[in-house]
Amino acid sequence: MAKGMILAAGQGTRVRPLTKDLPKPMVPILGKPVMEYLIEHLARHGITEIMVNVAFLHHKIEQYFGDGSRWGVQLGYSYEGVRDHGDILPRPMGSAGGMRRIQDFGGFFDETTLVLCADALIDLDITAALQEHKNKGALASVIALNVPPEDVQAYGIVVADEDKHIESFQEKPKPAEAKSTLASTGIYIFEPEVLDLVPSRQVYDIGSQLFPQLVEQKLPFYVQDRFFNWIDIGRVSDYWTVLQRVLRGEVPQMLMPGKQIKPGVWVGLNTSVAWDQVKIEGPVYIGSNVRIEPGVTITGPAWIGHGSHLRTGAKVVRSILFEYTRIPADMSFFEMIVSPNYCVDRRGETLYRGDDTAQLRWGDARA
Repeated sequence: MAKGMILAAGQGTRVRPLTKDLPKPMVPILGKPVMEYLIEHLARHGITEIMVNVAFLHHKIEQYFGDGSRWGVQLGYSYEGVRDHGDILPRPMGSAGGMRRIQDFGGFFDETTLVLCADALIDLDITAALQEHKNKGALASVIALNVPPEDVQAYGIVVADEDKHIESFQEKPKPAEAKSTLASTGIYIFEPEVLDLVPSRQVYDIGSQLFPQLVEQKLPFYVQDRFFNWIDIGRVSDYWTVLQRVLRGEVPQMLMPGKQIKPGVWVGLNTSVAWDQVKIEGPVYIGSNVRIEPGVTITGPAWIGHGSHLRTGAKVVRSILFEYTRIPADMSFFEMIVSPNYCVDRRGETLYRGDDTAQLRWGDARA
């Protein structure tokens, strides 16, 4: 069939503070790391041998996913780092450089390989994409989506001829200057020979360095224009938007956990909720061991992580509460992501617990 490669070595600086203590592939969606959905999707399409390059906070990825057997796949990890004055420090090799490092080590990429970034949710028909790649005799393929002309400046744009042979790329062009509306999704299909173009032991990027080589040498390099759900989590604002869509049930194959006790309201185990004295408007998920006191209002879409505590009169509107978050009495959180240590609004503005200038107060429910 094919092999898989998940790019997971990035630091995720654009989604801080979510990635301050958590690698980006581990950012949770409905209580599961985003990378878990990718592994499940690869397995559904028969891709069961998957390499993952890792760097920042790599142990959290490796400890959670292990050898992959829980999902019916085999996972391998390639750590990218250096020893500096006795310390082991992460130092990513770039998307292409990381793959070449894996190839130099053990020759893993000996057949067609699907390459994915670890920070997006997709429902791509992988089987059909691989078949089109083979039918065209492609050395490399880029999976793209048509976007509205006014949105091209947010993406890397692929320019191709009538046969979908790639001629050039435009990085976030102005709408008036865009030669195409095909946005690269960061999903690629490579034949093993592609990695021969990548220099060994160098930081090397797929988009900015490898792809121009393929174009310049006029190799069989194609774009696939496919219709599928591609939800990128590039910024904190994207994460908030993704959770809102998922909670509203707009993303296929992502079902609300827990038990639905009334329309639009799901709960985990052992919750303590004064049901006849609270106002909850779904869709809302309430995790296990959550305590919700009388007088609380929750307006969905909202996610209340396990172990959280909402005090009397608290209001949570279209927000995500990570596990063990305490909301004090009569405090209101509107369209926010809240953890025990920080809260971020939908635009990415961050407040930290203990900031005396902040009007909001919240805390750790374990304290």
